[in-house]
Amino acid sequence: DCYQPLERRLQITRRCLEVFAEFRQPVSLITKNRMIVRDRDLLAVLAEHRAVSVCISLTTLDPKLTAVMEPRTSCPRDRLRAIGELTRAGIPVSVMLAPIIPGLTDHEIPRLLEAAAKAGAGSAAWAMLRLPHQVKTIFLDWLRIYFPDRAGRVEALIREMHGGRLYGGRTGDRRRGHSTCHSPYAAQIAGTFKVFAARYGLNRKLPSPSSAAFRRPGDAAQMRLFDAA
Repeated sequence: DCYQPLERRLQITRRCLEVFAEFRQPVSLITKNRMIVRDRDLLAVLAEHRAVSVCISLTTLDPKLTAVMEPRTSCPRDRLRAIGELTRAGIPVSVMLAPIIPGLTDHEIPRLLEAAAKAGAGSAAWAMLRLPHQVKTIFLDWLRIYFPDRAGRVEALIREMHGGRLYGGRTGDRRRGHSTCHSPYAAQIAGTFKVFAARYGLNRKLPSPSSAAFRRPGDAAQMRLFDAA
């Protein structure tokens, strides 16, 4: 996420966007933080040339769950407000429901999609929780601390999604879980998302950022020379 708390002071992302806007360099951003609204002036410049796409990650609408699961990220309400502000500035915004945590946040899929659509998002995608390497230890410890009554059920569903493991290694399985032919739960999640994404008009794919308006550095310098004259 390029909008970490330190970005407020360092402004590394903003300086990158200044360069991208000057040369119309296509860029895609995904974030959990409302701080992206700070840079809507630069994103709007890129949007004029169809050279930008923004994705806001939504995990839950429960601010208490966000506070313990994703500390130092924006609360759900602020993320939805960011979607609206960026959309009104002419910037294409999609949402990523990720990670969907089986037995913990999966029931929120319909409400998340409805809220995203009302906020102004134009498209939606999803990704299932996966626990590679040391992440599994961190997450399972967290789960046992905050949700001890659900820990066993959540872990069992994650394993079902990934063919008995906590992490699917195959490209197609990593984000969506094991084949829906082998995992009824994976099929259920995919089906739920499909139905409600269609209901709220989020079942389309936004165009990828275009490089058609890209300006090479030398060309941009010449243009500034002509403007000065």
